[in-house]
Amino acid sequence: MANSKPRILNNSRDMVWSLIPLVIACLLIAGIASQCSLSPGGPQQGPIPNFDVDTALQYDASEIGFPVRNPAVPEDWTPNSGSRPTISGDNGGPVSTVGYITGSGAYLQLTQTSAVEEVLVPFVAGDETVYASGSQNVSGRDWVVYGEEGSRKYWVSDFGDVRILLGGTANDADFTTLAEALEVAEPLEP
Repeated sequence: MANSKPRILNNSRDMVWSLIPLVIACLLIAGIASQCSLSPGGPQQGPIPNFDVDTALQYDASEIGFPVRNPAVPEDWTPNSGSRPTISGDNGGPVSTVGYITGSGAYLQLTQTSAVEEVLVPFVAGDETVYASGSQNVSGRDWVVYGEEGSRKYWVSDFGDVRILLGGTANDADFTTLAEALEVAEPLEP
């Protein structure tokens, strides 16, 4: 007790010196656990998750009561996700969604459903409020465009028994590529 300083003589410098060993210990533990990394050039693209789009869409076609298409996309597009939620309520229904990372690194999703456009768009857009802002004609089929340039966009078209929504941050050329592929894709056999 004779060697300790009176409490009044403790200051912020003493606190900093006592925290240094704690910070070093935390960094060592994080480094050993491989939970941190140093990237002087900034963040970099990690690996894209692998998703078997063919199996997922074939399964959806066998389980869902509307035509499901599996369009042929460019080789540099990587399927990375999929889901099958249900839109509840009037004019809703099951939804088949798969996502792609395009050759330019942007995200583009393909959503197919029997739900009507008026409930489909708000369901997919979530908390984001979007309005129809125009239309695109691709291979003779009209697509209603929701959203503005520079933000997440949605294209919706009625294929008869199914509504198809394309959504994401991709450019119009990628949206057009997927719309053209859907136009020639035959519905999968259940």
